[in-house]
Formats: sequence, C-alpha cells, structure tokens
Amino acid sequence: MPTSAAAFHRRALRGLPGLVLWAGGLIGAFIAVLALMHQTMREHLREDAEGTAVQFAVMLSTSATDLAGLLRDGRPGPQTLEELRRMRQAGDVFRFKLFDVDGRQLLVSDDLARPDLGSDGAGPVANAAPTNEFVREIARGGPSHVELWDGAKKPDRPDVYSEAYVPIRRDGQVLGVLEAYVDQTEHRRHIYESLTRIALVVAALLIVLGVLAALQWRQRLRAERKTEERVHYLARHDVLSGALTRASFHDELEQAVARHRETGRGFAVLCLDLDRFKEVNDTLGHAAGDEVLREATARLRQLVRHGDALARLGGDEFAILQSEVSGPADVTQLAQRAVARLAEPYTVQGQPVACAGSVGAAIFGVDATNVADLLHKADLALYRAKANGRGTFSFYDAALDQQLSERRALAHDLRDAVAHEALTVDYQPLVAADGRKRVGYEALLRWRHPTRGPISPAEFIPMAEDGGLIETLGTWVLRRACRDAAAWGGELSVSVNLSPAQFRSGQLPRIVADALAESGLPARRLELEITESLLMTNTDHVLRTLHALRDSGVRIAMDDFGTGYSSLAYLWQFPFDKVKIDRTFTKNLQEDPKVDLIVRSIVSLAHALQIRVNAEGVETPAQLQTLQGHGCDELQGYLLGRPSPLSALPQPAATPVSAAEPHPATATA
Repeated sequence: MPTSAAAFHRRALRGLPGLVLWAGGLIGAFIAVLALMHQTMREHLREDAEGTAVQFAVMLSTSATDLAGLLRDGRPGPQTLEELRRMRQAGDVFRFKLFDVDGRQLLVSDDLARPDLGSDGAGPVANAAPTNEFVREIARGGPSHVELWDGAKKPDRPDVYSEAYVPIRRDGQVLGVLEAYVDQTEHRRHIYESLTRIALVVAALLIVLGVLAALQWRQRLRAERKTEERVHYLARHDVLSGALTRASFHDELEQAVARHRETGRGFAVLCLDLDRFKEVNDTLGHAAGDEVLREATARLRQLVRHGDALARLGGDEFAILQSEVSGPADVTQLAQRAVARLAEPYTVQGQPVACAGSVGAAIFGVDATNVADLLHKADLALYRAKANGRGTFSFYDAALDQQLSERRALAHDLRDAVAHEALTVDYQPLVAADGRKRVGYEALLRWRHPTRGPISPAEFIPMAEDGGLIETLGTWVLRRACRDAAAWGGELSVSVNLSPAQFRSGQLPRIVADALAESGLPARRLELEITESLLMTNTDHVLRTLHALRDSGVRIAMDDFGTGYSSLAYLWQFPFDKVKIDRTFTKNLQEDPKVDLIVRSIVSLAHALQIRVNAEGVETPAQLQTLQGHGCDELQGYLLGRPSPLSALPQPAATPVSAAEPHPATATA
C-alpha cells in the first residue's frame, strides 16, 4: 500500500472512535427523546384522566338529586340510584367509587347492577368500609391523585386506564371524593401516533445530522489526504516542472538497482540539458526561461514509458531513468527521440526561441555498478555530446574522465586568476582607411596560465559564462580599458566588447558612466561592441539600454556583422555608429567573387545609413587593397598590428591599475 494511502487509513482509524462516540451520542439523544416523549405521554394521560374525573364529579353533583344524602349517611335513595345507574357508562368513565369526606367507601358502580341495592337492609352501610387516608386528605383540600395503568391486562379492564381521585363539590362545599376509572385506550393510541410521528421526524433529523457528520468527517479525511498527498508530491517533485527532484530520482535509481539484482532487468540513465538556455534567461528573463523548462518537461514526459522516471536535477538539467533496457539500441532510440523533440522551436512571449537539447547516457552494469558512478558517467557522456556540437547524443566514453578533470581544474584556475587579477588586457590597433594612421585600439582580454601558457578566449570566455564570472570580468575590462585609454592622449578611442549577461541587470549605463567618471575618459572616445545575437531576443530592453548609452555620448558598434539572422532589421531599429565586417568575409575576399560583392554591398548600405565600417582580420596586402577600394573607414588585423600589452603600445602607457579596482570581463579573440 502506498505511504499516503496507509497514512489515510491510519487517520481514518484514529478518527473512528470519535465517529463512534458521535453516533453513540445521536443514539443516546434519540433514546432520551423517546423517554421524554413517553414521560410526556403519561403526564398527558394523567392530566386527561383528572380532567375527565372532574367533569364526571361535576355531572354527579348536578345530576344526582340526593347525592348529598348518599355521601352523608351512606344510603342512596331510589331516584339517586336510578340517576347513578344512568351515569354508570357516561363517556370514558367505565367504573367509579364514591367516598365520604372521612375517606370511607360508600358506593361502587359495580353494585348498581344489583336489583336489591337501596332496599331495606341491602346496599352499602355507612361506616362499614375502612377509612382511606389519602382520600380523606383529598376531601380536606389536598391535591387530586391519578394512577395510570398501562398494559396491566386486568380482567374486565381496558388495556390503558387511569384511576383518578377528585373531590365532589356543590356550592363550593366538598361533599365527598370520586374515584373515576377512565378508559384511555383510544386516547393513548392517538397520543402515541402523534408522538410516533414526532419521534420519526426527530429520528430523521438525527439521521440527517448523523449523515452530515459522517460526510463532514469523510470530507475532512479526504482533505487531509489531499493535503498530505500534495505535501508528499512537493517533497518528491520539482515545483516548477513537476518532474522528480534530484533526491527522489536518486531513490528511484536505488530501487532500480535492487530490481536489477533480483531480476536482472537492465536500466540506463540519460542526462539531458538545454543548449543555450542561459541565453534565454539573459535576454528574455527568467519567466521566459521557466516557460521553456515547463515545455521541455512536458515534451520529455511524453517520451518516457510506464516504469521510467523523469527528473529535473537543477537549472536546465534533466535526467531519465530508462527501465527494461536490453542493450544500447534501446537507449539510442530514446535518446534520439529526445534530441529530436527538444530541437523543435519553443514559442515564448509570442516569438520563436531555439533551445535544443543534448543527451548523454550510461548503462548500469556496463558503464557503472552503483548509482553515483552511473550518474557521473551519464553526465560525462552529456559533456561529450555538447563538445561534439550540441543537439546530439553520446554514450559514456572513458576518455571523458580525463577531459572533465582537466576542464574542472582549468575552471578552478580561472576563478583563482580572476580573484587575484591575474588576467591582462591587450590592445589591437584600429587603423584608418589609409592603412597607416591609428585611430584607436580594441581591448582584448588575455589569460596566460602559469603552467599551460596562453589560454584562448574561445576556451576561457565560455567557461567564465558558465561559472558566473562574465559580468565581473566585463566590468573589470571596461574600467581597465577606460583608465588605460585616458593616458593615451589625443583622440585615440578604445573599443570594448560587451557580453549579453551585462545587459541582464539593467545597470550597464550606470557602470559605464562610473568607469568614464573614474578614469576621466571622454565618452566620445569609448566604443562599445555588441554582437547580433544580443538583439535576437528581448530586443526592446536591449535597445532601450543602447539608446541610454548612446545618449551619454558613447559610440555603439555591431560586431561580426553579417553572421547573424537579422542584421538589416537592426540597422534601422538602432542608429549604430559602426559595423564591423566579420573576419570570415575578409578571409574569403580573394577566394569567392560573391564574398567580394557582399562586402561591397555592406559598405554601400552602411554609408547610405551614415554608419562607419570596420573590416576585421586584414592579414594580406591584397585584402587591404580590396577593402580600401570598397571604401572601408577602418581596418583591423595582423597585417596592421597584433594585439599587444599596454607597455608595448607606441602611445604613452597608462598608470598601473590599483589594487582596489574590481575584476575582469569580456573580450574577443
């Protein structure tokens, strides 16, 4: 039985005594109502019997002519006897007795059937019967007395009757006491039927209350069960995506290991993550990233079978436990389906977003024999898939262990280098169209590893982005470049590359203003370079930031122009000061006539929009001559000057960077 169901039954059993107590209370209340009704019925019958006896006494007092003589001397006259005989079966009184004021019985209605009653020497004689004390008390003004007989089954008696003792009065004087036997069988039946109807109504109400109480109890149990199931679900599942958490996935893997040892059933782990997901967060915001994660989870959930498990390990990292694996072919099929499904475009905030996925897999019993090792090797396989170009699938390869160790060591060294300001900034000349006059420099971040030597920016910049160092590096390079350029004098400009991550916080205009103010560099001498990929998403936010920067006097350049998807659209959406033709075009100028035509068109278009053009990667005199012929305003490349440290520049060197200055940022090769 699942844990939540077992807990539900335990709660139900704990609540059962309370429900039983409640039901017992209802039954007790019903019994009490019945007892009260029974008591009420008996009181009503007594009151009715007393009332009937009083009426009969009044009738005797008014109808029997010589009743006073009978009650005084104990001997009835003929006329009185005749009147009493007529009254013997009057109404509900089927028998009566007469007593004098001293409590002595004078007459019983049964004797009225005797023909000799009233003749000389016949009939009751005064003082013949003993004195009845409580009758005597009634005659002297005491309370009337009624005795109810219900179901007595006496001979010649009704099933239900009462014996009522009441005084007989005439002109306000008590003449004697009447004991009237009142037949109440029918009256009791009517009362019983009425009370029965009331009892049924009360019983129905109590049943309804009981049912409502039971339903409420059951509803409360269900609510508690749902709450507990929700808590249990949240404890095992990721709130955002609904997939299993890392801890829950680990439990599933342990159970899979146990099943494997019992039954020999194979299983595998597939680690997945979304390629370029960080760009979605940086450009569109975390809400858009969350939407992509939910959609990716839904797509993966459609692929897994019953018995498989899907987990979100954190960020954009997912994992699948694939059960019933008989060999690599089963894993390959699922992995390829996952890659294909994740490669489908996402629609976020009304626009398409490309965010494919990479998959790495390891098979239990083949690649690893314990959970920790299996996860580690599936993660290594994922790293291999991403290294092979992203959007691909790879099995575990033992060679990855060494590669990953080296990468982790390098990432640690990079973080240490940033902390100790061990990175440097080189400057590559920007040359005017004549190929001789230097108009400025581009700041390029460099890392010279103490044992491995120079590390390419193409290697350590992505590592800095993955490690969350890129914003710190970007600010450091910006401040360092502004400070160095302020010492050059003249109108030499400095060009600094910006990372998309620097636009995320919304603080970039302030950071640039602080760097200019601190260094004293005029804003017109600072040029900030962005890539087209930055403008592909969250365009409004980026354009607002660029306008704020340009309004401060800083110049904005588009780097790697022509390599993106929407270059022409952005040229009219934002008034760039300069576009930089990517080095790939420069390299192929003499190789392909179409490239030459494209470069000429770019220059013509930019000039028509009053935008200056820089050509990167100039390495041969032929390239220089062609670019000059096309009208490029600015040239850059090894032919014109290689990146050099500040101390090697022909301009005066800048003052040393202070120890209090914050750390490093972005750059290009």
